Amino acid sequence: MKKKIRALIAKVGLDGHNLGAKMVSKVLSDAGIEVVYVEFQTPEEVAQIAVQEDVDMVGLSILSGAHNFLMPECVKFLRKQGKGDVLIIGGGIIPQEDIPSLKEAGITEIWGPGTTTQSIVSFIQRYFSDN
Repeated sequence: MKKKIRALIAKVGLDGHNLGAKMVSKVLSDAGIEVVYVEFQTPEEVAQIAVQEDVDMVGLSILSGAHNFLMPECVKFLRKQGKGDVLIIGGGIIPQEDIPSLKEAGITEIWGPGTTTQSIVSFIQRYFSDN
């Protein structure tokens, strides 16, 4: 029997726009993924929760415009806490020109407005079936 995927979906910083993150959390849960959802966390808190919850992946949702700082900081703290091997994905209002540097920082994939929830689920399922 395959291990059930555990995901942390986190709203980082003081970004209160949570509808997309909550919707993704629900869709992932419906797809059989165990989801822990948190809001208003610092990058260090995200890493601590990832360790405490023993997650396989971390989804970061940022719509505040602070993605170029907050996402790499989350990666840094995840690595510092020994969780650098988890799948780290992101979503939000992120300009296309910022995506390459975020991927270089350790974010595996990033989605923006208009992305279908099924494409996110499919990506995650493929990732874990291949790894």
